[in-house]
Amino acid sequence: MSTIKNPIQGPVVSILFPEQVLKMPLPTQRNCESPLPPTLRPSESGSALFTKKVYTASGSSGVFTYDVVHESSKEYKGRLAVMFAVPYDFNIFYNWYAVGIFSKDKLCNDELYTEMYYGVQHCFIRGKAKGPSLTHKEGGVTIRASMSDSKKMNRC
Repeated sequence: MSTIKNPIQGPVVSILFPEQVLKMPLPTQRNCESPLPPTLRPSESGSALFTKKVYTASGSSGVFTYDVVHESSKEYKGRLAVMFAVPYDFNIFYNWYAVGIFSKDKLCNDELYTEMYYGVQHCFIRGKAKGPSLTHKEGGVTIRASMSDSKKMNRC
């Protein structure tokens, strides 16, 4: 089992699979004070800290991806994507997150974020942070995710 953690009200994602390795294809991460590890092997975990600008009417949001590769055969299983959104105003907005598996040609960009935030859920699952955890299964990979609905930044 591998775990990806996002401590600023971000998702905690558990990926359950026998011999999969997660590799991050894109090294750049906006508003990322503490970056995600480039590779996660089975039973490893990693964390990142995404921040917002202080005293601005903006929240913190983003999307990141990992390539899912079978460790021994090097067979490509897809691209894991995680979207998170923490609003600037908790009186009218909620923390949202989504996880899913896409094809390897899916780019990690604003279009992926928009698809996972607003789009029809066909290869991913989306939910409010205050709800139950999310579980998404695809191609022998099971992803479990949870996200805090806290209004505070938690630094790990």
